[in-house]
Amino acid sequence: MLILFFMAGYGCSTGQTGNARTDLNAAEFSKMLDSLPDEILLDVRTPEEFSDGHIENAVNINWNSLDFKTETSKLDKAKPVMVYCLSGGRSSAAASYLRSSGFTQVYELSGGMLKWRASGLPETTAATKKDQGMSKEQFEAMLVSDKLVLVDFFAEWCMPCKKMKPYLEEIEKEHPDKVKVLRIDIDQNPSLAELLQIDAIPVLMLFKEQASIWTNVGFIEKTDVLKKILE
Repeated sequence: MLILFFMAGYGCSTGQTGNARTDLNAAEFSKMLDSLPDEILLDVRTPEEFSDGHIENAVNINWNSLDFKTETSKLDKAKPVMVYCLSGGRSSAAASYLRSSGFTQVYELSGGMLKWRASGLPETTAATKKDQGMSKEQFEAMLVSDKLVLVDFFAEWCMPCKKMKPYLEEIEKEHPDKVKVLRIDIDQNPSLAELLQIDAIPVLMLFKEQASIWTNVGFIEKTDVLKKILE
């Protein structure tokens, strides 16, 4: 009864059985994990991402793997499923698939591990933690320039990031005397992403004399980026 009361307290329905919200922020996701006695915690990132850090007791089934459907079909559909990825895109797709496959209680971590980490919530590793990438000092050294420095925080699996990559390369070629473009993969540099509070992607940050003068979160058109560089 207590569990049912807790789940009902999350508000209006978003399309699955019951009154519980299915898209939870980090604090809500953590609280629900603590309250449920027998949930399935599903990490749908790659094995490499999983080994770098994951929520304790999570099961790793890669959304982009060919055996995702086969592996998830083995899960108990009567149990609540808590699903997450890095920023929310893959987990949203996975959650939709799970619901269409007969899972009736599927909850997503809004913003994924980026929001979980930004909230200071605990994680564990499956093995010895790998190199955390670029240090703060190394990053700051790359910002030293007499030109503007445009930093693109991206991930290889991020579709908006892939759409922006060609025009960012064009901008640097078209305005070599005005701007330098840096692209930083947050999967390869998790410590730096956490330090700079990068909790969504893509993120563009424009620096002048090592000071941040503009930030954009999410997809943005080339013309809008150029306005900021050339103004």
